[in-house]
Amino acid sequence: MIRAILKGLFYLVLAGAAATFLYPFIWMVLGTLKPEVEIAGLKLWPSTFTLESYRAVFSKIPVGRAFFNSMLVSTLVTASVLLLSSITGYALSRLTFKGRDIIFGLLLFTMMLPFQITLIPMYVLMVKFHWIDTYQALIVPAMVSAFAILIFRQSFKTIPGDLIDSARLDGCGELEILFRIIWPLSKPALITVGILTFVNTWNDVLWPIIVIRDQSMMTMPQMVALYAVGGQAEAQVGNILAAATLLAVPIIIAYLIFQKYFIESMATSGLKG
Repeated sequence: MIRAILKGLFYLVLAGAAATFLYPFIWMVLGTLKPEVEIAGLKLWPSTFTLESYRAVFSKIPVGRAFFNSMLVSTLVTASVLLLSSITGYALSRLTFKGRDIIFGLLLFTMMLPFQITLIPMYVLMVKFHWIDTYQALIVPAMVSAFAILIFRQSFKTIPGDLIDSARLDGCGELEILFRIIWPLSKPALITVGILTFVNTWNDVLWPIIVIRDQSMMTMPQMVALYAVGGQAEAQVGNILAAATLLAVPIIIAYLIFQKYFIESMATSGLKG
């Protein structure tokens, strides 16, 4: 009896925590469907539903183009991080060469540096390469991630060395070993890095604002940020909430699709060794 009561209380606490986290998002979504005069009220459910906030957003900013830019950049950055960072992680975990530990130490050091420190040098490079207002400025600087290399290195070190040695005796090259043996055994790490990289790239605002000025090249977060603070929203809370909802929906859909794999990967991919 006591055990059942404790279990009920436990689920009650979980439900309360879930409601606490979900309430702001639910309020935001329902706020986009309310008339402007009702948004400031305490009533959650709108008296009448309206899409006027969404009409205002679509009439003021090119949502379709911004969505395409964000999807293209996020997809290409995620693919390149998975490819290049896994190759580097494999080299640092399974290959023996002079200076390997020094390189790994430098990678760890770069993770401790705030992004703002490298902001000006990176911008100067983009100007010298004539990459301002191009996809290259959004994609190339993010093609390799020190954090992803660390995740892959630690994950690859858990794979038995005898398996890799057997593959080498069978005539497999290092890249063949990586893609045909290591990758299938490292799905949790791949999924973790893929999801985190995609979400971080999609939500990035600071770097696109610095290197992109042409509206046709702007990403969705950049467009929404400029829309909210640049006066186009006309101080209408409903318009700002609608723009924020459009920005959040793709990430929510992606999480709902991959939540099983994401939870599994976070539970099984630890930093060992």
